[in-house]
Amino acid sequence: MAGAVSALLILDIKGRCLLSRHYRGDISSVEAERFFTKLLEIEEDIESQGPVVFDSGVSHIFIQHNNVYLMAVSRQNCNVASLIVFLHRLASVFEYYFGELEEESLRDNFVVVYELLDEMMDFGYPQYTEAMILSEFIKTDAYKLEVTQRPPMAVTNAVSWRNEGIYYKKNEVFLDVIESLNILINSNRQILRSEVVGALKMRACVSGMPECKLGLNDRLIMDAQSRATKGKGIDLEDIRFHQCVRLARFETDRTISFIPPDGSFDLMTYRLSTQVKPLIWVEAQVERHARSRIEMLVKARSQFRERSNATNVQIEIPVPSDATKPIVRTSMGSASYAPEQDSLIWRIRTFPGDKEYMLGAEFKLPSVTYEDVTPDRKAPIRVKFEIPYFTISGIQVRHLKVIEKSAYQTLPWVRYITMAGEYEIRLH
Repeated sequence: MAGAVSALLILDIKGRCLLSRHYRGDISSVEAERFFTKLLEIEEDIESQGPVVFDSGVSHIFIQHNNVYLMAVSRQNCNVASLIVFLHRLASVFEYYFGELEEESLRDNFVVVYELLDEMMDFGYPQYTEAMILSEFIKTDAYKLEVTQRPPMAVTNAVSWRNEGIYYKKNEVFLDVIESLNILINSNRQILRSEVVGALKMRACVSGMPECKLGLNDRLIMDAQSRATKGKGIDLEDIRFHQCVRLARFETDRTISFIPPDGSFDLMTYRLSTQVKPLIWVEAQVERHARSRIEMLVKARSQFRERSNATNVQIEIPVPSDATKPIVRTSMGSASYAPEQDSLIWRIRTFPGDKEYMLGAEFKLPSVTYEDVTPDRKAPIRVKFEIPYFTISGIQVRHLKVIEKSAYQTLPWVRYITMAGEYEIRLH
């Protein structure tokens, strides 16, 4: 980090300072509070301002979490991206200790807050931010110590995210490859937005200090290999790793090598902005009979391979807010009217690939003149689903090796899931 933080401030939703911790003595919390309060008054939407504001030689870096703001202020040239990550980690640690990060929980635990701020930052420089490690020597009232606790070895180790001496009777590694499809389709059936957001979520139940090596069907690796490799390679983009991954090794030979934290964590996230065929295509024909009723015919068609099945499919179809007395017929699944959401929700437990189902619905409308009718809201059709054992990008785990000096055997489990993210189809 190029420069150090002068102070950390925790403010309420109106910009008033709840707690502050000064590290260098060159910033007045009163001035920072006054500036941020003024900023809240000027900006109707504080998020449009951005997370960084520079004023009179002072940088204000802040994030919002529930009804509080976490803010770092500095007079030096700081690494803003690093500080934003630190503030998010600080919020995660508070949630680990207090359950919820809110103004009330901070007031009730201000002593623990100051202890955490002293341990997580030293003279304005971020230190370790692992909640599980911090909890071993910073105890809340529910976990008091009778003797003086020595700081855990992980605090001074190079591997700050894992303790030594961890033991499991059965050593297992669970890896979930989860991809979310974000797609937006207009009324002319044109795809306006299409992207895939993926995450490799791991739960490591292994003993000791194991070295893990993960191999994916990365195109760069497969092209570099002289021998022919089965399967299709993919181009990984916009990758973000957990801090345990050795980035230098990845940049050299694209090998994902790491010592895993104990328990669950996100090993890697990625994003692919590519044109993707909608996995479930929905068409709706709406016919409105003035002053009497409205009829709908909805078709849902799966556009993925036949041997795959989408589960927990939910199609939310908007209806006029004044609609009543629904009559619904479906060729598969069940439908229910949700007047509080002004929508008809069609649920299909299992949707096989290359299948088409239909829904017909009729709603009564109040008998009023056409001029008095409120224009229909332009809400889109929203689709939710999950497809196990399937990925859109084609990513595959080629190998997952766990190496430890005691040479125990490890059972690796890999699961693939594709689900709908922001999946919307416009009607108008």
